[in-house]
Amino acid sequence: MPVWTPSRWLQVFAEQSALFRAAVQRADPGAPVPSCPGWTFAELTVHVARFLAQVGRYLTTRSSIQLRPPAPTPVTDSLALLDEELAAATDALATTPGNRPVWTFSPAAPDLAWVWHRRAAHELNLRRWDAQAALRELTPTDRDQAADAVDELLGTLLAARVAAGEPGRSGTAVVSALDGPHRWFVRMTPGEVPSVRPAEPGEVADAQLTGRADNLVYQLRNRMRLTGTGEVEVLRALRMS
Repeated sequence: MPVWTPSRWLQVFAEQSALFRAAVQRADPGAPVPSCPGWTFAELTVHVARFLAQVGRYLTTRSSIQLRPPAPTPVTDSLALLDEELAAATDALATTPGNRPVWTFSPAAPDLAWVWHRRAAHELNLRRWDAQAALRELTPTDRDQAADAVDELLGTLLAARVAAGEPGRSGTAVVSALDGPHRWFVRMTPGEVPSVRPAEPGEVADAQLTGRADNLVYQLRNRMRLTGTGEVEVLRALRMS
């Protein structure tokens, strides 16, 4: 994998958040977002704003424990809320060293701030995709950025489901990017943090998922149809909403 740093994730975050804001500003707030069933553009915008607020809380408080999100309050202007939280989160991400200790959300990740830099970058990319796809005006996703998003999903987000108490399932999978050297071997065992490592050439697994790095991201984030082979339930277990 390329070397990623908080400053590089911050650059991705800035690019994706600008694209996201531009998309939601053009959209009808009441229009549906098909990739987020049941959500309107206003609800997607508020969701992103509240995500940004929570990221900012962890970075500014340096909390060593999980923080309960504040009780939601009615929102009359979703774009104004987004602008407020985006400015605060950008400042928190830009001024927080990546090695600062802070609670993070996955047993497979260290309790260091760079985990939030990475999460913010890839979450805003996903939500930008949601907004742009609804408007039928998708911006291509950078290959290296997509590969890092897949790496985060397999190596960090899957483990967070275990911490949340999801039972999981048994199985192995090889996920391979066709447009780069990125290949992952994933072993899942119920109740345990998944084991993730680079896949060996020709390695056999219960399921195989192969595609361009950007397609892998959106397949694994349940935005595109799974095109893998092998055990369907193992493939589905890799997906995150």
